[in-house]
Amino acid sequence: MIPDYDRSLAQVLPALLDGGLSIEPARAAALLLVDGLGSELLAAHAADAPFLATLTDAGPLTVGFPSSTAISIASLGTGLPPGGHGLLGTSMLVSDGVVMDTLHWTEHGTQKKVDLREPFPPESLQPAGTVFERAAAAGVEVTVLSPPKFERSGLTRAALRGGRYLGAFAFGDLAAGMLAGLAEPGRRLVYGYHSDLDTLGHVYGPGSPQWRLQLAQVDRLVESIATRLPPDALLAVTGDHGMVTMDHTFDAESDPNLLAGVRVLSGDPRGRHVHAEPGAATDVLSAWRDVLGDAAWAVSREQAVDEGWFGPLSSRYADRIGDVVVAALGTAGVIRPRAEPLLSGLIGQHGSLTSAEQLVPLLVVR
Repeated sequence: MIPDYDRSLAQVLPALLDGGLSIEPARAAALLLVDGLGSELLAAHAADAPFLATLTDAGPLTVGFPSSTAISIASLGTGLPPGGHGLLGTSMLVSDGVVMDTLHWTEHGTQKKVDLREPFPPESLQPAGTVFERAAAAGVEVTVLSPPKFERSGLTRAALRGGRYLGAFAFGDLAAGMLAGLAEPGRRLVYGYHSDLDTLGHVYGPGSPQWRLQLAQVDRLVESIATRLPPDALLAVTGDHGMVTMDHTFDAESDPNLLAGVRVLSGDPRGRHVHAEPGAATDVLSAWRDVLGDAAWAVSREQAVDEGWFGPLSSRYADRIGDVVVAALGTAGVIRPRAEPLLSGLIGQHGSLTSAEQLVPLLVVR
């Protein structure tokens, strides 16, 4: 499922400000991003979210490739597809020999978490202006509510700079902060983020009893905000990706056919960038296709770019894409147990091009 970058996360914040995606603009608009809220999961478990089930869905939207949090938040925050903002993987090659964990802005695959915010400043690695910066320049008061630990994170600086940041510890102060931001006079844009649904999906699996009970809590959170909205405000709710249960894995660290000719491996189990040794790209592509078979799409960089996996691509970011790009199908994944022990052991995964991972709702209440 190639992402539709005319109806994607990149259009959401501009639509809340100026209209679009069938949304009429309001004086004050709030967006709640529920990490891991996929359209297909929500539809399958609508009974656990009765309030969300009553809301108008201006989606579904596609999130972009890879369908992972850092990439999606950058698309949401900049209004650009991945090929325009350049965050192209949960782990990403940023220079010769340096792979960055884009969620934490640290060196990837090392025991010691080396902070890369100084050698690779977020504002330089992702230099495009954000929607929040443009809104603030136009006189809109912007408020961002998210866990305090993310305030000066690399991802926040790269994708969400430009607003007043307020730390939110739990559902209560997240809801209260969003409502307070909407109630103040003048044009307002409020962004709130919560990650627990995604966390429980990773640990227990999407659709598990733990995940379903968390979805019910999200439903109550949205209802508590929606029923207290000022009369001239709107609330929109979306996700940054869906999720699948991964139970069919290929070990890229032990299979000699997946190792041969590979210089660097980045991305995540469901969406991999395979950087080949000079002159080895064709052989690497052939080997990965032979090993993965019908468990994944494995294509050349040129094919992925030509088919629009990343949207229009800025030439400055081309080297961040692997010579071979892999998108898992079904419940498969390519793991690295030694370099990525935590990630490789998670039950719930996302990152690929399947509809279960790509499609997210855009629920709207006024």
